[in-house]
Amino acid sequence: MILEAREQGDITENAEYHAAKERQAFLEGRIRDLEARIGMAQVIDPSKLSGDRVVFGATVDLQAADSGERTRYTIVGEDEADAKLGLLSISSPLARALVNHSAGDEVSVKVPGGLRTYEIVAVSFVAVAPAAPAPQPADAT
Repeated sequence: MILEAREQGDITENAEYHAAKERQAFLEGRIRDLEARIGMAQVIDPSKLSGDRVVFGATVDLQAADSGERTRYTIVGEDEADAKLGLLSISSPLARALVNHSAGDEVSVKVPGGLRTYEIVAVSFVAVAPAAPAPQPADAT
């Protein structure tokens, strides 16, 4: 991108060149951020954990007090979180409300729709299956 913008002439007045340089700086900053995260990462195997309290890596079966609806979440790091797959970020309001509670406890959490109350039905520690890779588009050749 930068080479293409540079080829368009005087770079002092070349908006495409400046935009490309800004994008490059952003990407270099993002790379540094990701490298730092990788350097500090710790792999935790939930199947090697145990206990009866909700902690990072726990799989929690919940029952909504108002509807009786049951759900299951595994408490994971922010980068692994995907609520649709049942992977709940440790920094989410629900996970923070669940931490240090045990089966049989009721917890309340403020959500955009108001206050929700859940009963913790079970706490377990099982290996989390890796998410399936995203489908790749077919070649148009």
